[in-house]
Amino acid sequence: MSQTDFDPKDFRRALSQFPTGVTVITTIDAEGKPVGVTASSFNSVSMEPTLVLWSIDKGAHSLSAFEHAKHFAVNILGSDQVDTSNNFASRGEDKFANAAYTSGLGESPLLNEYAAQFECKTWAVYEGGDHLILVGEVIKYRYNDVVEPLVFARGHYAISAQHPETMNSSSPCEQANTEGDFVGDHLLYLVRNLYQELSASLYPKLQNEHDINPEEWRILARMTSCPAISISDLTGMVMQPEIALRQTADWMVEKDLVEYQTTDILKVTDKGAKIAARLRDLAITEEAKLLSQLPNNEAGQLKANLKTLIEKLS
Repeated sequence: MSQTDFDPKDFRRALSQFPTGVTVITTIDAEGKPVGVTASSFNSVSMEPTLVLWSIDKGAHSLSAFEHAKHFAVNILGSDQVDTSNNFASRGEDKFANAAYTSGLGESPLLNEYAAQFECKTWAVYEGGDHLILVGEVIKYRYNDVVEPLVFARGHYAISAQHPETMNSSSPCEQANTEGDFVGDHLLYLVRNLYQELSASLYPKLQNEHDINPEEWRILARMTSCPAISISDLTGMVMQPEIALRQTADWMVEKDLVEYQTTDILKVTDKGAKIAARLRDLAITEEAKLLSQLPNNEAGQLKANLKTLIEKLS
């Protein structure tokens, strides 16, 4: 198959299978005003010299500022900075209005909150099809070990976590002391492991029985109780930035699951509502199978206790 035969939407979906971090790249424009964009196209290049790269769409409003910038900064976001990512991914005029920052190398803005930061001197700018590739030499850097990085995969935000299989004990010492196993008894491990098990059971059935992937399911699940909803409201509910959400929505429009009531209002179709109802029943059935392994009344108490904890933590 030649490159021209690729379906752009499908190709982007294939690329989304590769998880990345989330960054806000900053610099100043020719007038000295701060400029920032959200980007996941960041990577290391070289250790000697210390080079990193990222790419920017040639259609971006801030293209000229970055193309001619002598310096830029890479702000790697933490898991609690989804709003920051959405802010700098938006088309708003003043993205720094609600962003706390200081000035770094070459006056490039440095966000006060970050998982890591790299202050760079522009090393080279290369053509890259419909993007420009910017390579920077890292002059200064810093990081926060206590901050979990924000992750982006399959079009939505996620968090990094230790894989459950790496936490399963198989050593004779720990097998003989299961009652005192801290990891196996810790709430964080238990909840994470439960999520992995339930999603591993549910998600393949969504795909195999209804040709719905997890991202489409999250949208349809929200729209079962709210058939028409704004893109901005839905963005926060399904943890997708607007650009990724619109890409998923465009795919769902082609499948006649949703339609645009206006450019900013998404509405579920009759077909989408029927599939959403079947998916809801499937999800409830999978949950019931799992909870049926608990004694009577304990399933309801478990969910009530979890809701209480979530409310208090919020």
